[in-house]
Amino acid sequence: MNINAKSIDLAKVQADAEESFRKGFFCCEAAMETIINSFELDVPREVISMASGMAVGVGKSGCICGALNGAILAIGMFFGRSEQKGPADPQVVKCLALTKEMHDWFKDNNTKKITCCRVLTREFDMSKGGHKAQCIYYTGICTAKAAEIIARELGIPTTGEITVLPYDEYIKTRIAPLEA
Repeated sequence: MNINAKSIDLAKVQADAEESFRKGFFCCEAAMETIINSFELDVPREVISMASGMAVGVGKSGCICGALNGAILAIGMFFGRSEQKGPADPQVVKCLALTKEMHDWFKDNNTKKITCCRVLTREFDMSKGGHKAQCIYYTGICTAKAAEIIARELGIPTTGEITVLPYDEYIKTRIAPLEA
């Protein structure tokens, strides 16, 4: 896989991931699309398809947040392995450390201190789309953090910052409405 990006603007990654969700991708798909575009990867668009089943907490089961899933898939695309080398393989050890870093960061920064989609969205009527503003926000921060981790590990410079605020404050800063 060729990586053609010379630098990564984290604020743009966050905004692009949010916009991708608004336009019709689920959280995990939006994360993958944004990482592919931001890093200017020469991978087929079908790579986004592997994220489709991770939406709404893995196939609508409400388990791990789909935005976090997409970020983890993106990190794995760069640092995962494709050969059987056992659990001590340095490549997989590194990938696991980076995805744990992603998981822990999201848990610490999502305003609810959990990663379970069902709990993250429990106050919303999912059938009426009340969760979308929150999910768009989580998609943006997860994708931007994944981009930050990937860029750091590849030595690609970053600009901009990830906007992480308490949820109520974050919503007030948005220019475009978060609901799709």
